[in-house]
Amino acid sequence: MHDTPDPGDRGDAVCVVGAGASGLAAIKSLREQGFAVDCYERETSVGGAWNWRHDRSPIYSGTHLISSRPLTEFPDFPMPDTWPDYPHHSKVLEYLERYAKHFRLDQDIWFGMEVSSAVPAGDGKWDVTIRSTGGGSSRVQRYAAIVVANGHNWSPAAFEAPGDFTGQVIHASAYKDPARLRGRKVLVVGGGNTGCDIAVEAAQQATRVWHSTRRGYWLAPKYVFGRPADQVNDRLLRWGLPLRLRQWLYRRTVKLTSGDLTRYGLAEPDHRPYESHPIVNSQLPYYLGHGTIEPVPDVERYDGASVILTDGTKIEPDLVITATGYRPRFDFLAPELLDTDEDGRPDLHLHAFARRHPTLAVIGLLQPDSGVFPLAHWQSVAVARWLRLRVTDPERAAAVQQKESTRPVQSWSRRRVIPTQRHWFEVDHVDYLRSVEGLLNEMGSVR
Repeated sequence: MHDTPDPGDRGDAVCVVGAGASGLAAIKSLREQGFAVDCYERETSVGGAWNWRHDRSPIYSGTHLISSRPLTEFPDFPMPDTWPDYPHHSKVLEYLERYAKHFRLDQDIWFGMEVSSAVPAGDGKWDVTIRSTGGGSSRVQRYAAIVVANGHNWSPAAFEAPGDFTGQVIHASAYKDPARLRGRKVLVVGGGNTGCDIAVEAAQQATRVWHSTRRGYWLAPKYVFGRPADQVNDRLLRWGLPLRLRQWLYRRTVKLTSGDLTRYGLAEPDHRPYESHPIVNSQLPYYLGHGTIEPVPDVERYDGASVILTDGTKIEPDLVITATGYRPRFDFLAPELLDTDEDGRPDLHLHAFARRHPTLAVIGLLQPDSGVFPLAHWQSVAVARWLRLRVTDPERAAAVQQKESTRPVQSWSRRRVIPTQRHWFEVDHVDYLRSVEGLLNEMGSVR
């Protein structure tokens, strides 16, 4: 590589950042609309978060899908029917590798390269600075548009508690193998899916396990009526059942399966079903019932070898694992480009389209009640068609943008959720896909 003082103009080509699932979908959709694509991936292979050998991957050895196979696969590239309902992470990586190979997407991917800066260059174009992750010089390329697919589950949200702890504290992102739990006293902090899954793994390895949660959550089994739970929920959504009725059915289902988990010491949920991201775990009630996981309240402070809880209880774990989630980060973009607020939350139409920069989009910035791959696929289709419409019919594109900009957030985002960072990008997949379909219909058939 050589330094180039002037941007190398790539004409109508589009820059894609990241070759995980969302980035691969973006490459494919952009190609189908006739765009040349340069995708930059900082790692040496595809897969993003699902390649657990990547530095930023949050995956650990026991990770499986929590959304079932039919609601996770890309609509134009099904997973094999012989695969289990909830495939292991290695299967998901294999699937993404096969997807990339089948559509020959790797031809447009520059591996070992990362985007360090992207700035508007006028007329909707972008000057993108690229550098090798192995060091050396950088170069600037000019693109007609930029599609960001760098993921939002790689930058750990720090857990802060006053005091000093003489034991070991790690974020869940650093947890990879249950062997490190063996024979230890473990405190898992966080009531999300990752926290629950790690608590279950710790119950099988550690000598003692505490599971600290800030609030009560609705815990759903992975199977309901002999079917994956998300498939049952999908059917209810497509039938158009009112939220209140779905909430009643959820409560009844939980009562008939897991039962009242407060009898084990879990806090009662302070919200209704579907007002938080779904927690899907069939094993947690089992280990709670056997006493191998001890539910405890939030952490108040550290005190040497002890952890003091908000109810005054003092425990002495060897290892604290904080499953406190991740923060979205777009270090190569100035915050105002995504209308990011002081808390770090971007304001994007459909969680995808930058409101003031029509040639800037983000793919995969979603927390759905299903797998994200199908939603990333249709986001990519919409972005690619939108960029093509700007070329073929600018006046129509402006009209579509003006109409879409007036659509209320409630029309495509989950209406009632706990107001926390974890739920910034929460959507019901059926409602969201209907909104994307509405945008596609507005644009019509773009050639």
